[in-house]
Amino acid sequence: MIRVLLADDQSLVRAGFKALLDAQRDIEVAGEAADGEEALRKVRDLRPDVVLMDIRMPVLDGLEATRRITEDAGQQDVKVVMLTTFELDEYVFEAIRSGASGFLVKDTEPDELLRAVRAVVEGDALLSPGVTRRLIAEFAARSKEPAVAQSLAELTEREREVMALVGIGLSNDEIARRLVVSPLTAKTHVSRTMVKLGARDRAQLVVLAYESGLVRPGWLG
Repeated sequence: MIRVLLADDQSLVRAGFKALLDAQRDIEVAGEAADGEEALRKVRDLRPDVVLMDIRMPVLDGLEATRRITEDAGQQDVKVVMLTTFELDEYVFEAIRSGASGFLVKDTEPDELLRAVRAVVEGDALLSPGVTRRLIAEFAARSKEPAVAQSLAELTEREREVMALVGIGLSNDEIARRLVVSPLTAKTHVSRTMVKLGARDRAQLVVLAYESGLVRPGWLG
């Protein structure tokens, strides 16, 4: 059972998400929070698998709450998915750097929300498919000049290739087709790359791909 914490200051939004999630056999809403401070307390008390975190909340915003959750060594297994009203919210870039596993716009289709919750638990989620490439392009444009990353020296040539494909927003299935390998093999390469680089998930792998210069703006086509 996937346990989800809903953190949003709008009760109507929480109610809608709760009705959808609780109707699934493999998902349950473990709790709700109306601000960032309450979300931190609920994460410590309830130990959810996933937090759906609104970016703009009173008392403590979702960005700072996410940073505190992901920096806590005791909460490394908790995945945070940011919720935003706009597809390219200015805070999304910092949220991903802060450890968020991705983000979803609030008007995401129900099926996509469910897919995202399930996928993020498996370490497969990044961003809403409809905005992935636009967001990555914008992130790349805002990034600083790439620095030489010594850690990339630990990667094999194939792992660097896979990391670059993750960096331009390809899913495991798309990577498998591009490299003519099985989806399982692609997933294994992605997992090994994350382990070697100490990346929390695919979102951080994308950040590293750009910050290391392995992927550069303009490669999205």
